[in-house]
Amino acid sequence: MAVTEQRRASWKLIGPGFVVAATGVGTGDLVATLIAGQRFGYTLLWATIVGCLVKIALAEATGRWHLATGRTIFDGWSSLGRWTHVYFAPYIVIWGLVYGATAMSATALPLASLFPAVPLWAWAVLVGLSALLFVWFNRYSLLEKAMTALVGVMFVTVVGLAAYLTPDIGATLAGLVPTLPEGSAVYTMGLVGGVGGTITMAAYGYWVNAKGWRDAAWIKVMRWDNRVAYITTGVFVIAMLIVGAELLYSANLALESGEQGLLQLGDVLEERFGRAIAILFLIGFFSAAYSSVLGVWHGVSLLFADFVGHVRGRTNRPVEERERSWAFRAYALWLTFPPLIVVFRGRPVDELVIIYGVFGAFFMPFLALTLIWLLNSGRTPREWRNGWLSNLGLAVAGLLFIVLLGHDLWETFTGA
Repeated sequence: MAVTEQRRASWKLIGPGFVVAATGVGTGDLVATLIAGQRFGYTLLWATIVGCLVKIALAEATGRWHLATGRTIFDGWSSLGRWTHVYFAPYIVIWGLVYGATAMSATALPLASLFPAVPLWAWAVLVGLSALLFVWFNRYSLLEKAMTALVGVMFVTVVGLAAYLTPDIGATLAGLVPTLPEGSAVYTMGLVGGVGGTITMAAYGYWVNAKGWRDAAWIKVMRWDNRVAYITTGVFVIAMLIVGAELLYSANLALESGEQGLLQLGDVLEERFGRAIAILFLIGFFSAAYSSVLGVWHGVSLLFADFVGHVRGRTNRPVEERERSWAFRAYALWLTFPPLIVVFRGRPVDELVIIYGVFGAFFMPFLALTLIWLLNSGRTPREWRNGWLSNLGLAVAGLLFIVLLGHDLWETFTGA
């Protein structure tokens, strides 16, 4: 297909961007945005927009590496030295255990609220098993359709709720001016860092390849796909900020941190607007949480399969072959069954949470800085190397996440 034909068909072709953006926006991001709106109103609206731009830069760079070089992001990391393997191996193992437990529990919460006769642990088991079976028996094309549907549900429910609350236009526009109210620094960094971004951003290139985009002729379509997806996600996150500002800030209501805060919001909505509105919100809550589960079970399993292939000296395998590999399925099993032990305990093992926090805080700076390294070197064809704008976006992302890293490490080791 010629590039001009790709451009004409670009609206029909977009998809991988929705998968990566929806996967990255988890319940933790929703709660952080909601509480920022609750505490500071519209003042930090500008930070959500900056966060959206940062993620566009990161995802574009990841996709461009795959398409311009014909190599995966793990190929690129391996070319930088074996130290990347030493970092990645313990990280992905520990991350999968703790993420699996937290994601299954978070996704079970709205289901338990909608159907209280079924215990929370049973919903968590069902969430994990359904995700496992989905990625075991299906391929990327069906994942994209499912994720697009979930994005549509979460977008309509949450954006519709924000419109229903009739936001203050003047205050909304004022929030576009960068300001930092007292005590807002941590929330600001969280908003910029949390508009859809985890290890799953590294999976974007694999999903681009699974879509059938395999060379540089698809870079313009990939960029369009990436921008549309993250702008859509940005509107969704802004809608959560509006809900926090209009429903909680104006009424001086406070929510708990963590996923329980979203359930509290459901209670507030039911008290103020009735059960029907609360149910719609819980459906949106579930869609956001379950899209992250499906995306991780598929995308991070692909990344793990590529890692195992490099360890065994089997590189440059098609993404379809990785989807059927034992390593892909082994990691999907790892995300599902060992975390259920943590779910039944009622909380993650403390030592694992500490290690997870340390490794997890390092990943986004690692991604941003290695992309700068790869895309400014001879590993990338000259015409597709970084320009000043891409370098600026990745540098801002790297510096931002280094600051967040320092904050996370301080909290991890001091409990402050």
